[in-house]
Amino acid sequence: MSKGTVLITGASSGLGEEMARQFAALGYDLALCARRTDRLEALGAEIGAVHPGTTVTVKALDVNDDDAVFAVFKELAAELGTIDRVIVNAGLGKGAPLGTGRYDANKATAMTNFVAALAQTEAAMEIFRSQGSGHLVMISSVSAMRGMRKTITTYAATKAGVAALAEGLLNENVKALGIDVSIIYPGYIRSEMNEKVAQRTKFMVDTETGVKAMVAAIEKRKEKALVPAWPWVPLGFALRNLPMPVVRRLM
Repeated sequence: MSKGTVLITGASSGLGEEMARQFAALGYDLALCARRTDRLEALGAEIGAVHPGTTVTVKALDVNDDDAVFAVFKELAAELGTIDRVIVNAGLGKGAPLGTGRYDANKATAMTNFVAALAQTEAAMEIFRSQGSGHLVMISSVSAMRGMRKTITTYAATKAGVAALAEGLLNENVKALGIDVSIIYPGYIRSEMNEKVAQRTKFMVDTETGVKAMVAAIEKRKEKALVPAWPWVPLGFALRNLPMPVVRRLM
């Protein structure tokens, strides 16, 4: 018997793809969304072969298309009967130091990581409020702990914004409506987004290990979780509280 249905955006690669595998292994049915439906279908076939009883529904979705976000989420809720958990995961890692002529890259990251995340959050919360239950999971980043420099300035700002959206819902006490909210702050986890820098980044873990820590925190419905816990719980505290010159040396 299924433990419920998990909707994951950005599920065609990286953290989203691995989360799909791991949630299927835990007994969940899946609703997978991304632009690259060929990869979603291949992932669905892979999961179906390993877990024959799992229902995997795939939908093409560009999260930057607001109308499509609301339409696809509603379609999935209607087709599957209920959406028990939505993981707002789709993201972009483009960026350049501010003022260096690459506003296009920074804007693209801001639109995908924050504005599109807002649309997904709105669509998910409409469903959850209607159901009287649900679990909203926002994938932020340890970079959200403090303003970051150079190429990740905008990326870090968007992830801080995502966390603030979720924290606003916690402040609203939507738990009283039957809705749980989790903010997940992944540390350095190898994925397609960061494969060019993966080999020279301190504290990087492989995708499976990192996602296992993410999934464990999500399953516990933690309101906030830095993952993997080591070294990111102490480092997260340091990033939030130490003077900027020290933070500059850490990150």
